[in-house]
Amino acid sequence: MGRMAGTWRAIGRFVQMLRHSLHGVRIARDGFDQLDASARQRTVERWAREFLQAAGVTLRIEGQPVTQGPVLLVANHQSWLDIPTLHAARHCRFISKAEIAKWPLVGRLASAAGTLFVQRGFRRDTQRTVQAMVQALEQGDILAVFPEGTVGTGRELLPFHGNMLQAAIDADVPVQPVGMTFIDGRTGQVSLLPCEAYLDEPMLRSLWRTIGTEHLVAVVHYGTPEKARGRDRRTWAHDLQLQVQALRQASAKAPAHPSAAPIPLPIAK
Repeated sequence: MGRMAGTWRAIGRFVQMLRHSLHGVRIARDGFDQLDASARQRTVERWAREFLQAAGVTLRIEGQPVTQGPVLLVANHQSWLDIPTLHAARHCRFISKAEIAKWPLVGRLASAAGTLFVQRGFRRDTQRTVQAMVQALEQGDILAVFPEGTVGTGRELLPFHGNMLQAAIDADVPVQPVGMTFIDGRTGQVSLLPCEAYLDEPMLRSLWRTIGTEHLVAVVHYGTPEKARGRDRRTWAHDLQLQVQALRQASAKAPAHPSAAPIPLPIAK
C-alpha cells in the first residue's frame, strides 16, 4: 500500500512540475524581457519556489543571503534540484555551458533566469569565461558557480576548482560560501534521495524516487561573504570548500541514507 501511494504521489507531482515548467516558458515568452531587473528576479524566485512545492520539497534558508551584488556564490553540487533550490532562496545568475541554451524547455527557462552561457573545453574558453564573469560582476550581478565541476554524491564534497574564483579576484568582489543539504523533515537527518550520483543511477530514476517521498526539506545555508585577502585561487578554493562543508554539517543532526546507517560527510582528499 505504501509503495502504491508513493507511485501515485510521484505521478501527481510529475504532472504538476511539467505544467509549472510550461507555465515558466509562457512567462518567459510573454513580456518577461520588458520587466525591470528587480521584477524579473522576483518572478524567477517565485517560480522556483512554486517548482519546489510542486516537487513536494520544503525550502529552509539559514544564514543571510546577500541582498545585492556584486558577489560570487560558491555552492556544493549534489542534485538535479540544486539550481531551482538556489533560485528559490535568492535569485542569482548561474554559469553554464553553452549547449544547455539549446536544450528543449530547460534552455528556455535557464535563459529567462539570466544564466550566463559560456563555451568550455579549452584553456582559452576558461579565460573567456572569467572575463565574462568579471564584466557581469562589475555590473553588480550576483553570480553562482559549482566549483566541484560536476554533481557530487551528497556524502562528501569533491575538490573545489579555483578557476572561476579568478573572476572574483580580478573584479575584487566578495565570495559567499553556500552549503546545500537535503534533510528528512521528521528526523533532521541528511537525506540522499535526490542525489543520483550517490547510487550511481540515472537522473530520471532519482527524480522519480524524490517526488514519490514525503517530508523532504532543501536547506540552503549561507555563510559570511569574504574577499581573497591575498590568497591565490587554489588556496581560496580549499578554504571555501572547508566552509561549505561546515555549513552543510551545521544544517543537520546526523547524515543518513534511508536504507543505511548514518555515514560521515568528510572532505574529499
